[in-house]
Amino acid sequence: MLVRELACIYTSWILYDDGIPVTAEKIATLVKAANLIVESYWPSLFAKLCKKRNIEDLIVNVGCGGGAAAPVGGDGATPAAAEKKKEAAKEESDEDMGFNFV
Repeated sequence: MLVRELACIYTSWILYDDGIPVTAEKIATLVKAANLIVESYWPSLFAKLCKKRNIEDLIVNVGCGGGAAAPVGGDGATPAAAEKKKEAAKEESDEDMGFNFV
């Protein structure tokens, strides 16, 4: 992610957290106060995004992608999927495939 994008993201969050309406002018003011340089269209793009979307939802769902979030600390499999995987492994054992050379 580029510095200019991060600058606009963080300033949008700051404004939202302080209860200040997120506008292109306010984003640009905060970016300028942080001594960063962004193209003039970045603040307006983020201001439009913040009008269309709930910022709190964006913050909570960071990194979730398009689908449901995977359980934390696992391989992303649900308990039902893990059970199916175990059953499939039992069905495909060496004995079932004819590789039992005893």
